Amino acid sequence: MHKYIEQLSTSAKKESRLIVGLMSGTSLDGLDVALCKISHSGVKTKVDLLNFATVDYDDNYINKIKAVFAKQKADLEQITLLHPWVGTLHGEMVNQCLANWKVTTGEVDVIASHGQTIYHCPAHQHGIEGFGNGTLQIGDSCHLAVKTGVITLADFRQKHIAAGGEGAPLAVYGDYLLFSSQQENRVLLNMGGIANLTYLPKSTDPSAVFSSDIGPGNTIMDAYVQQHFTGLHYDKDSEIAREGVINQNLLNALKVNDFFLMAMPKTTGPEVFNLTYLERAQNVSNTQDLNHNDILATLNRFSAEMIALAVNQCAEKLTEFSLYASGGGIHNPLLMEHILSLCPQVSIIHTTQTLGIEPDAKEAVLFAILANECLAGNSENFGNPEQGIPNTTMGKISFPI
Repeated sequence: MHKYIEQLSTSAKKESRLIVGLMSGTSLDGLDVALCKISHSGVKTKVDLLNFATVDYDDNYINKIKAVFAKQKADLEQITLLHPWVGTLHGEMVNQCLANWKVTTGEVDVIASHGQTIYHCPAHQHGIEGFGNGTLQIGDSCHLAVKTGVITLADFRQKHIAAGGEGAPLAVYGDYLLFSSQQENRVLLNMGGIANLTYLPKSTDPSAVFSSDIGPGNTIMDAYVQQHFTGLHYDKDSEIAREGVINQNLLNALKVNDFFLMAMPKTTGPEVFNLTYLERAQNVSNTQDLNHNDILATLNRFSAEMIALAVNQCAEKLTEFSLYASGGGIHNPLLMEHILSLCPQVSIIHTTQTLGIEPDAKEAVLFAILANECLAGNSENFGNPEQGIPNTTMGKISFPI
């Protein structure tokens, strides 16, 4: 038996596993690195988040990814070179985090790497006859495994598509296994570049669970700040948006998109919701002369209204539910205020910290859970194909040298 096959077999049989979860989102703010101790699998899964860090990306990384990110036409040579380069860089970042935490690579069972999304392309978006759903993440897992010396599981979204899904959102699997409760109905809201939610009924009935992208989170706001405010990557503490006035004409134009009329589940990305989308809305509404503050105030409200619309639709038949938020959007106080004011059934927006998981770490933790299911899962794997949640384990395995 190959030594790494034997190592995987041993890890799968252990009472608990040490798994490093990695997440690099569309916001391009940094690599989230979560060191997780995970025991059991399926609905018995238990996670202890031992350490977490976000390793900031420098301008070199951001500029290289932006050159190919969410573009229909990009330099194929550049993508080919970036694939191993990102994998190696992420490996170096993992090594540094483990060194800071005084954890040796030999103590880690596996790394779970999401990679860096550069294009998400569901069939409803591309509309090209003869092709199904597609998505592309770069950051080769073989290079990451060789750089760290740790078996690496990656490319989770391809299996989701192969099994009948759209490649997103994948958070529902970890949400269900980790956060389901018989005490309350829960809506898990994650606000990264794109916002998504998971509905978890207190019946814990898998057939009633669903998850969906719901529209822009921070993606257009962040892109606008980066374009017009040198040195800034986002609107810290909503300082810029708070100085502006919401323009109703622009807001109305932003809200006109077939995506918002589609039933959940559905997926989308910055390929749709980007600065070009904003420019078109400004042209339609004749608001090209708005100042930066007013535009950001309107974009903030736009994200909030689309998020609230989905949350309210999700909960319209419920007498009670609790809303738990995570992702970069929780650090945008104006966005949070808008969402709360637009959701009449919600008196407080909790974060997943209340449930024991640091909200900034949640997505990295969820990929660690996917890796754990690949290793130690069994016939109790959760799925709901009717709601775009294939019953399958995910992750391709790469060995070190």
